[in-house]
Amino acid sequence: MIVLLLTLLLQLTTFHIIGNFRRSEIKQIKSLLKNIAKNKLRSPDEIKLTESLVEIENRLKAIFARTQADIASMKKMEQVRTEFLGNVSHELRTPIFAIQGFLETLLSGAIDDPKVNRNFVLKANNHTKNLNNLLNDLIDISMIESGQMRMSFKYFKASVFLEKIVMMLKPMAREKGLELKLSCDSMELELYGDTVRLEQVMINLIQNAIKYTEKGSVEIKVETSGKHGRISVIDTGIGIAENDIKRVFERFYRVDKGRSKTVGGTGLGLAIVKHIIEAHASSIEVKSELGKGSEFSFRLKKNKTKTVGLVVD
Repeated sequence: MIVLLLTLLLQLTTFHIIGNFRRSEIKQIKSLLKNIAKNKLRSPDEIKLTESLVEIENRLKAIFARTQADIASMKKMEQVRTEFLGNVSHELRTPIFAIQGFLETLLSGAIDDPKVNRNFVLKANNHTKNLNNLLNDLIDISMIESGQMRMSFKYFKASVFLEKIVMMLKPMAREKGLELKLSCDSMELELYGDTVRLEQVMINLIQNAIKYTEKGSVEIKVETSGKHGRISVIDTGIGIAENDIKRVFERFYRVDKGRSKTVGGTGLGLAIVKHIIEAHASSIEVKSELGKGSEFSFRLKKNKTKTVGLVVD
């Protein structure tokens, strides 16, 4: 009987010790979870439990790492959003204030001065065009990032598609004394993509090349390689510094802020280009050297090729 009582007492004591130990472990876990939730921990190494809770410790470390990544991502998004709104406000304010200034001057009496009135109206009209371009680019960016931009993919003949764009932009190149030319590996090469959006891409890339090239040429080159066709826009312009190459596709980022104001543009064009090319399961590549020129290129899936070449000068 005494042995039985001693055994029972020993078991109860053991259960009590184990219970206290488990309660202590649970308290540790609760404390760690609370600290993770309040972002009080700075490193996963601060998460330590007893040897019997190694698996839980590892899971808590994983939770901590995900939480930190989410917080960093949210802070970055908030910073990007703040910068974007600031840039938009600035870009909108410039043409609006200019238009307002021209109109106020006209209403103050300049409208009756034939030497001034027409000139001011033309300037105000140019600023309304810039404002319209900016708003259109903002709508495009919004649609792309919200997933609302619908794409219509089909095979198209690259030579015909690009020749039309080259002919459209030749007057712009001619005004600067530049040679704008197109060369294709094959007149029959067919590529797969949304021609409306790709036209937007090509016009943007070619216009940029012309704007930032003072002498020489701008070449649109199409080459075939394996299952893809590669489209390149190559200029002999001012080039891009190595530190700026990775940032040229950021919204409103300008390599040369002073020069960008004189050549125009919304600062959103290359960001839109990047999104459109990525929607084609591709990526845009940049090669550039200061004072020697730049090359922007991307690949599209091809349908078939022939060996007949095309050069348009």
